[in-house]
Amino acid sequence: MNALGTSRDSAPAAMPSDARRILVVGSGGAGKSTLARELARQTGLPLVHLDRYFWQPGWVGTPTAQWRSVVADLVAEPAWVMDGNYGGTLDLRIPAADLIVFLDLPRRITIPRVLRRWARWHGRNRPDLAANCPERLDLAFLTWLWRYPSTSRNRLADSIAEHHAGHRVVRLCTPREVRLWLAAVAYSGVPAARP
Repeated sequence: MNALGTSRDSAPAAMPSDARRILVVGSGGAGKSTLARELARQTGLPLVHLDRYFWQPGWVGTPTAQWRSVVADLVAEPAWVMDGNYGGTLDLRIPAADLIVFLDLPRRITIPRVLRRWARWHGRNRPDLAANCPERLDLAFLTWLWRYPSTSRNRLADSIAEHHAGHRVVRLCTPREVRLWLAAVAYSGVPAARP
């Protein structure tokens, strides 16, 4: 077993069919918002894009204390599909989630996706963002994206281990795995964990 509660040697473990709170996490460009939208569509659960709640018009972030209160209110809801990183609120979200979908895709996939997203949406709002937050790309975000595997990913793994949530993690490492897992969810309605 690794810090994310997954083992490459074991068979996929079935996840509860009654999952009502699904948390989608991973690097920028991993496809969190896209996967969350599709899961919400397939399950009928309410969709929560954390970026839409954190960012105020003009890319103004919500102050920390207020943000924690917002997230606490969101996770208190009885059902959701929630996507977003926001490491400062993992302690609120991980314990509340019935299922954690971790998109653990490599930089060779996430960075080109971020660049394509920027080219597609440059100067316009993406549907998962708050109003008046046109798509942007800056050095700080690219630096975070590059460092994600050695910083934010480790904090996520530590938070999952701290909350003993490894058994509730579905870890998907390639676009193909994401597609196959989604197809399985659509077919059976019961998610399955990746070994």
